[in-house]
Amino acid sequence: MRDLTMQNVWCDCANTEEVIVGRKMNLKSERRGIHVDQSELLCKKGCGYYGNPAWQGFCSKCWREEYHKARQKQIQEDWELAERLQREEEEAYASSQSTQGAQSLTFSKFEEKKTNEKTRKVTTVKKFFTASSRAGAKKAEIQEAKAPSPAIHRQASIETDRVSKEFIEFIRTYQKPGQDIYKQCKLFLDTMSHKRDLSIEEQSECAQDFYQNVADRLQTRWKVPPEKVEKAMDEVEKYIMTRQYKYVFCPETTDDEKKDLAVQKRIRALHWVTPQMLCVPVSEEIPEVSDMVVKAITDIIEMDSKRVPRDKLACITKCSKHIFNAIKITKNEPASADDFLPTLIYICCAVAFIEKLDAQSLNLSQEDFDRFMTGQTSPKKQESDSFSPDVCLGVKQMCKSLDLLSQLNERQERIVSEAKKLEKDLIDWTDGITKEVEDIVEKYPLEIKPKSQALAAIDSENVENDKLPPPLQPQVYAG
Repeated sequence: MRDLTMQNVWCDCANTEEVIVGRKMNLKSERRGIHVDQSELLCKKGCGYYGNPAWQGFCSKCWREEYHKARQKQIQEDWELAERLQREEEEAYASSQSTQGAQSLTFSKFEEKKTNEKTRKVTTVKKFFTASSRAGAKKAEIQEAKAPSPAIHRQASIETDRVSKEFIEFIRTYQKPGQDIYKQCKLFLDTMSHKRDLSIEEQSECAQDFYQNVADRLQTRWKVPPEKVEKAMDEVEKYIMTRQYKYVFCPETTDDEKKDLAVQKRIRALHWVTPQMLCVPVSEEIPEVSDMVVKAITDIIEMDSKRVPRDKLACITKCSKHIFNAIKITKNEPASADDFLPTLIYICCAVAFIEKLDAQSLNLSQEDFDRFMTGQTSPKKQESDSFSPDVCLGVKQMCKSLDLLSQLNERQERIVSEAKKLEKDLIDWTDGITKEVEDIVEKYPLEIKPKSQALAAIDSENVENDKLPPPLQPQVYAG
């Protein structure tokens, strides 16, 4: 929920950078890119402050006023609509009971079921837009209709368990203040579990109030030093946001997923946009720059897997550092805001730029822009050896990689063929050696004759001692 506040700060910084970009582009007509008028950045209500695209062009103060008025008006209109629909359904149901008595039993049951479902839907709408004086009854009905089963509620992910254990280990170092922090966090989570029907803005306000109360409680009651309070609040935010992640990021009550799909479709349609069209001062032909660009893209993609706002901001910070390093290596000088903004747009495809991108922004004719968007033609559909200088370096690298893969595939096929041939030669050689050995054994069989029993007595009378040489002739000694 602190993520929403930091997102607004990020949008304000991006708007300030767009003002600088707009001024520089007015002074340099030959430079192509984003053209932003000063009047378009101010609040639509004319208060003099800068507006924010996320707040429909209003500043933060005017947006709260307009949002409160619009919400009250919407609640009143929905309440009137719910009452009118309920009256119409009751009248239709009464008339159907009087005029359709002769119909079959199956159709009557179907009509009754359909009417009950519609009535239940109308009642649900009325419960959602009921005034705060009926909050108690509404809370009980919403819990009955929307509360998850105990088994699903108790189920926790591995990451949630890990963060919970780390949080408990951390607050143990604070002793009594830590016990108070844990008690307040459990109470807040239990309270928010009964406020699932609130909007994201209202849940964000509740979270901000909770953070402020905990910080004040640590400072005033427990006299905790400011540096330890800041560290404790970081851990509290990490624990709270990890537990509340599935309820505050893309919940079912919002159309965030539809917006994401629309932006994704728009980005895919703009796949033909090159860095030269955006005046991106980055040369991906330099290996170090290419590595920095890949790391920046990886950091942006990794941000979606983070649950804590602090971790998401860390991903954006790392991405920005990689962008600055890539620009510095390319230009051999420190990067400026005019260089950073178009590069960031090229890396992460800013939503506001993608939604408002037109042919004039890319210095193209409307006919060419329409053909590129519909997919009839594309500037990247060229041979790998005949690329123009304006073609994206990524396309060139892709074609080179495809050529290398083709060559690698051919080499692999040759290696496999040679390996099979070698295997066949080894089998033939083994069979030949075996056959030669069998032929030799068959031609020259080995016969082992039994040994003859020779006389072992050297001094026996049967042995011819005269035939022995003198040194070996036995001598008789008198005993």
